[in-house]
Amino acid sequence: MSNARHAAELRAEREYIAFLYRRLATERGEATGELTHVLRDSSDADNEARWQREVAFNAVAGRVSGLRVADHGLCFGRLDHLDGGHQHIGRIGLFDEEADYEPLLLDWRAPAARPFYCATAATPEGVRRRRHFHTRGREVLDFHDDELDGGDQNGDTALLAALDAPREETMRDIVATIQAEQDEIIRLDHQGVVVIQGAAGTGKTAVALHRVAYLLYTRRERLSRSGVLIVGPNPGFLRYIGEVLPSLGETDVVFATPGELFPGVTTTAREPSAEAERVKGSALMVDVLAAAVADRQRVPEEPIGIELDDVTVPLDAGIAGRARGLARAGGLPHNEARSVFHRALIAGLAEAAVRQIGEGWLTAEDRALRADLLDDVRRELAGSLDLAAAVDELWPELTPQKLLADFFGSRERLEAAKGLLSPDEREALFRPQGDAWTISDAPLLDEAVEFLGVDRSAERRAERRRRASAEYAREVLGLMELDRADEVDDFELVASDVVDAERLAERAEERDERDLAERAAEDREWTYGHVVVDEAQELSAMDWRVLMRRCPRRSFTVVGDLAQRQSAAGARSWAEPLAPYVQDRWLYRRLTVNYRTPAEIMAVAAGALAEVDPTLEVPESVRSNGIRPWAQRVAPEELAEAVAAARRELGAGEGSVAVIAPPGLALEGPVLTPMQTKGLEFDAVLLVDPQRFAGASELYVALTRPTQRLGVLHTEPLPAYLTGLADRVTTTR
Repeated sequence: MSNARHAAELRAEREYIAFLYRRLATERGEATGELTHVLRDSSDADNEARWQREVAFNAVAGRVSGLRVADHGLCFGRLDHLDGGHQHIGRIGLFDEEADYEPLLLDWRAPAARPFYCATAATPEGVRRRRHFHTRGREVLDFHDDELDGGDQNGDTALLAALDAPREETMRDIVATIQAEQDEIIRLDHQGVVVIQGAAGTGKTAVALHRVAYLLYTRRERLSRSGVLIVGPNPGFLRYIGEVLPSLGETDVVFATPGELFPGVTTTAREPSAEAERVKGSALMVDVLAAAVADRQRVPEEPIGIELDDVTVPLDAGIAGRARGLARAGGLPHNEARSVFHRALIAGLAEAAVRQIGEGWLTAEDRALRADLLDDVRRELAGSLDLAAAVDELWPELTPQKLLADFFGSRERLEAAKGLLSPDEREALFRPQGDAWTISDAPLLDEAVEFLGVDRSAERRAERRRRASAEYAREVLGLMELDRADEVDDFELVASDVVDAERLAERAEERDERDLAERAAEDREWTYGHVVVDEAQELSAMDWRVLMRRCPRRSFTVVGDLAQRQSAAGARSWAEPLAPYVQDRWLYRRLTVNYRTPAEIMAVAAGALAEVDPTLEVPESVRSNGIRPWAQRVAPEELAEAVAAARRELGAGEGSVAVIAPPGLALEGPVLTPMQTKGLEFDAVLLVDPQRFAGASELYVALTRPTQRLGVLHTEPLPAYLTGLADRVTTTR
């Protein structure tokens, strides 16, 4: 193509995309106007009108949010068809309302856009040319063409350009470079669980996020009501991926780490030992928690005196044991069964008290007198402070936090699990500060709710406030009508004819202005329409119990790599965590191409992968950059200086640099552990003392983070399987 023709086509594309942006600006203005109208009209007090306004507000707000994707580059491609027609492909769809809604821009998720990702010269799917735009904001910088009709082809120019581009602080969407194997997974119509297995760098996280965007496009009505939950391994990972879905116009998403799945508790701390992590993650902890709760339902070792007006009646093991049996038999959660226990104690103690009071004078024939006496004693026991204190001791009201804090903070209480856990396992669970929450505790706190019952106190307080407001409104209306009673003729309306007390009270209530994501994140009983689990191989059996409760429809996208498992409680196969819930009704897809890691670095990582499992295949890298990874051994006292010099060297070019070291190594500047880098990628990575990492799996994770350059500094010999590194003697300073 001549330079003149290239420039002319580029100008034409710029003019067309400028037109699209003008159309977008018009639509955005109209949407903002609609939003302003909705807000301005918010004084209307009628309940039905208010509901309609809220629906309109949500619809317009969603539309405005969707239109903001233009800031990320609205149009990124074009399809030229064999029949002479063409279609522009973009992040959202735009239609010409003045021309029978003729599509101006085709949403990348629409079925008609699929050839943009799947058409090849061998299978062109009616496409003659595929054009990729390179944009910055709203400016078209360049474009290139893939000729699919047998002409010259530029190959994967767009893909390679994206892969070689410097990494930013947040992940970019891949809508312009989705590959065929990725597109097939993104568009899967399966309603249940889809497992995406992929080695490091195969793009499985990006595929999962774009699958969410696709599902929100095809199942908008259902998913927009319940939202989507995305679970990632650490806060850094969630920050990294957090802009992908908003850049595609999707916001009905909740992001959380496993340590944030129980509302009110947020933790990033891991267990101090692999044994504690393994035990807490085991499904056996369901029985352990049941035993911990049962241990708090006690009978007194010595009788407790309950003082009444006429007698002190002993609360002994017999009365308490019978009451406990009745309370347990009902099958209610612990806190709800507490009132059953209390009432049963009152019944047992009343009988004992009457026997003591009537000893020597109350006969079997005095039935009426005995019944009256029993009623009097029951009323007195119901208000007894002694009995209330005894109930608190024998059947305390518990929160999940108190149950676990007391359990883990006491070797004596841990004995409740004596028949379930070995002495070493119980000792692994003990900690001096019982409420020092770890990531492994979050699912246990959630499970504890199943035994203790949901705390409805806030709902009860809200209902009491609502009733009080309604009663106050009724009084106000009554006074208004009383004041006007003498003035109202037969045809005049009174206040209660226009609005009743309930509606008046509702108008005074505070409205919940939180968006879906905020409400869902704070509500343990919220159920999601779809759940994405990234680095899913790290989740324990107890983690999966929480997630399955959050999504009863069992609609999941599960993403992970079994070779990268680091948690002692993690999955060793995908069937292991899924079979208890969906049996074999889940789809498995595997990504085989490495888009992140150059071949030179992957050759080094292959040794660690073989150490993890010799049967695992090394993913094929799509590119080679000619930069060989290096290693240098330094004296321990020179390590800090060598790290600073290597960091400067690796960061001399564009892009990001990460220093990855074992926990506890004192170094200046930002340093990450292998666990903290899960799911992340950097242009350059410096590994420090990798021989101290926790095994080949952890080393494999660290080795596969860089997209361009890799260096290794070590103070001791490296593992034998870590080969292919160029030996360096000095470091540039």
